[in-house]
Amino acid sequence: MSQAVKSKALFARRQERTRIQIRKKAVGRIRLSVFRSGQHIYAQLIDDSKGVTVAAASSLDKDVKATVKSTSTVEAAKAVGAAIAKKAKAAKVELVVFDRGGYLFHGRVKALADSARENGLAF
Repeated sequence: MSQAVKSKALFARRQERTRIQIRKKAVGRIRLSVFRSGQHIYAQLIDDSKGVTVAAASSLDKDVKATVKSTSTVEAAKAVGAAIAKKAKAAKVELVVFDRGGYLFHGRVKALADSARENGLAF
């Protein structure tokens, strides 16, 4: 097994383990899901009971892109966290469960979560 294949398999296992724990603890709450790529960061509010996305924000959004110098930085993640919290308030969502996927709660993922908390989301 090559290193790349092994790394992807381990990531998928971490992601699945995280999602199982979230399903146990969510109890009907909306899920704040984070996806981090090399250049951008994305956040979605997902209602798993209905199977719909309530709101979404990313570093590709015009308002976020205009405020940051680079879309792959911690500052961009903070801007996305603030944007998703603002959209959540507009959708009347305050209590969510945080889904970090298979990513470590560090760096850009942590910055997004902290910014979302500071701007009114509770998790």
